[in-house]
Formats: sequence, structure tokens, C-alpha cells
Amino acid sequence: MVHAACWAHARRKVFDALQLNPDDSAARRLVGRIDDLFAVDAEARHTGMDHEARHALRQERSGPLLEIIREEMKAAQLVTLPASALGKAVSYSLSLWHKLTRFLEHPELELSNNLAENSMRGVALGRKNWIHVGSEKAGPKVAAILSVVESCRRLGLPVREYLASILPGLASRPVQHVSELTPAVWAAFRPLTLAQLSALKTRRQLCV
Repeated sequence: MVHAACWAHARRKVFDALQLNPDDSAARRLVGRIDDLFAVDAEARHTGMDHEARHALRQERSGPLLEIIREEMKAAQLVTLPASALGKAVSYSLSLWHKLTRFLEHPELELSNNLAENSMRGVALGRKNWIHVGSEKAGPKVAAILSVVESCRRLGLPVREYLASILPGLASRPVQHVSELTPAVWAAFRPLTLAQLSALKTRRQLCV
């Protein structure tokens, strides 16, 4: 597991500084640089690049652009009051720099976490309805259920059909076989039944 920071958050802080002082050329320049960074990924997305191709494009164009952004942020930090909006914005980005640049090492990472935040929006909207979850142990269980439902949604699977398929007999299944019941595995073997899936695994083990 790696911790990656979000460029949308970094941009928002610089953009807010520019809103407060539209004549700030340093803030305007940095917003433009970050927009150029997003433009590289937008090009990869619009042309249908896979992770390998996007990784190569990022190394070629995003890497050098990041160096420029970092140097301009350091320069702005030298001439800006630390408590100012731009001072806080560049300090925020520079303090998270190794996390903001993780996408250069991991091509599957997006520049922003907007997709992750949007997937959690339903949780945020319904949180007040779940205050009384019953016990401290209930919270993690609700989180696990929501994770499964969200995985189904992202995979385009019918949640009701998935749950109706895996829940019967779930309590009697060995914990070692739980990995066979994830939405991704279920989608791959759909419309096989659990009995068919178990038989398939048994045949594979016998072959091994």
C-alpha cells in the first residue's frame, strides 16, 4: 500500500490564493502549470492509452513539468509570507511532494482522488442515518458491506443478484474460500453457481 496525495487539492489551494489576489503572477503561473499536468493525463485518457503507454507519456512530459512546478513553488516560498494564502498553498504541496509525485512510479494512480471521493459521497450523505449502528463492532461491518456494494457498482454488477448468489450458505464456507466470493471473482465466473465454482477450484487443485 502506498500513500498518494491529490493534485486537485493542491491546485485548489493555489487557485484560492489567486482568487484572493488576481494580480499574483506566481499563483497564476502555478495554476497554469498544474493545469498542464492534468492536460497530459487528459491526453492519455482521450487517446485510450493503457497504463504502460500513460506511464511512458508521464515520464516524458509530466516528470520535467513537475520539476518546474517544484522550483517555482520554492521560489514563491522565498518571497511570500508563510501565513499568506499562496504561502500556505506552496508549503502544503512541498510538504507532500513525495506523495504528490507517486503517480510517476505507479501508472495506475490518478492525479486526483475525485473518483474515490465521489464513491464515498453516498456514505457522507447517509452518515447521520447510521449514527446508531448498534455497537463499536458494527461500524467496521457497515464499512465492509458498503465497500462490497461500491465494488459492485464500479464493476457494473447488479448488487441484488450478487448478494442473492453469495449469501446462501455463506456461514458454512471456510474462511480460506472467502476470496472466491469477491465481486470481481464473481463477475469473472458469472453465471456459475457457488457449487460450480467450488467444483472448478477442486478440479484445478487436482490438476496441480
